[in-house]
Parts: sequence; structure tokens; C-alpha cells
Amino acid sequence: MKVVVIGGTGLIGSKVVARLGEHGHEAVAAAPNTGVNTLTGEGLAEVLKDASVVVDVSNSPSFEDQAVMEFFSTSTTNLLKAETEAGVTHHVALSVVGTDRLQESGYFRAKQTQEELIKASGIPCSIVHATQFFEFIKGIADLSTDGDTVRLAPVKIQPIYSGDVAAAVGRTAVGAPLNGLVEVAGPEQFQLDELLRKALAAHNDPRTVVTDPHAPYSGAQVEETTLLPGPGAHIAETKLADWLAQQQ
Repeated sequence: MKVVVIGGTGLIGSKVVARLGEHGHEAVAAAPNTGVNTLTGEGLAEVLKDASVVVDVSNSPSFEDQAVMEFFSTSTTNLLKAETEAGVTHHVALSVVGTDRLQESGYFRAKQTQEELIKASGIPCSIVHATQFFEFIKGIADLSTDGDTVRLAPVKIQPIYSGDVAAAVGRTAVGAPLNGLVEVAGPEQFQLDELLRKALAAHNDPRTVVTDPHAPYSGAQVEETTLLPGPGAHIAETKLADWLAQQQ
């Protein structure tokens, strides 16, 4: 089976390509640095020739509202058109748990648009919703930093290791199209502000985490369970402490 992985040289994509290859599939990494650009359409027809499945784990280089909307709407439209012409029979996309509940955020509005385009395309599809990656915890802090202070709401979060996300995406890619969503999350729940205190301390980051019930998350107000998966989510195995130990 030929599987084309859009964003296949990035954090998740490179792991998906490796896992699919280990299981005997022809996994092709497609990204601007391999000559494939979904924003312009460059290289799409060539890379999709004889592909059965397309996995899209690409992300916008800019999180500014207009830029991120332009990225996901344009790249997804171009990709789906090329897939239709190539006869691709399964489109898999990686998105985020809680996307539909975070529509105050420009980033999550763009992700919602991506999902709606996929569902309307007529191509059999599967959308994998993952919770935030361990690797992005510092990024959450950066988005919430003012000076030396990180303001975070005391809401629950269930982060996941990127390797476990890649495994879930790979399993989904070689299975039958779901024509719906599957959720994947880490094995532990944390309170967001406490998680960031622990993670910053582990990296000797001097910033102070302040608990603020009104602090936004990526520009959106969040409630206690906004960032959590629902019942039936696939629960991965890697714990945060084990991942932190590996980093050190």
C-alpha cells in the first residue's frame, strides 16, 4: 500500500513514515523540502500517483489568525482536489481534541475549517483528534507568558507523547476509513497550571506560573473539561515522567 504523508518530515510525520515503513508499506514523506507544496500545488500530482492513502499531519508555519486560516483552507482544498484526480481512497488528517469547543481561537477555527472541507470532499476519511503533545508543553507556556509570568487557567489536560500520536495515525491509515473521528490521549490527567509548573521546573525554566481562572488557552476561554477527550478515546501508554526522564 502506498501512503503519502503530507508534513512527512516533521515531528509526527517522520514517525508515521518510519512506522508504516516498518510494517511493509510504501510510505512517502511529502513536504516543501521534498518538492511537494500543498499551498501552491507543486508536486502533488506526481507524489499522489498510485497512492491509496493520504495522511495529512502538516501544520501552518504561522499561527496568526489570517495566515493559519489561509494555510489550512488553501492547502486542504488543493490536496483534496489532487486526491480526487489521483483516485485516493482514504484521507487521514490529524487534528486536536476540543477543536469544536475552542472556536474563539483563530488556530482552532482554521482546524475546524480543515475538518469541514475533508468531510465535504466525498473522499472516505478518518480524522484523528489528539490531545496536546508533551513536546508542545513549553509552547503552551510561551503563548501564555507576559514578562516572567505564565498565566494559566486551572483546567484539566491529558497530554500525549508524539510517538503515541504517530502510532494512532499509522493504525488509522492502514485501517478502513472511519468517516468520522477517533480520539487519542495520554494516560494521565493534569491540572494545566500544575503541569506547566512541573514541566518548567524540569527544564530549569525560571518563569513563574500564576493560576488565573480567566486566562485564555490559545486565545480561547476554556472550562474544566474543554481540553479532555470524551468516552471511548484510545488511551496511550507513555507517561509524562518517563518522557521527561528520556529528555534529560
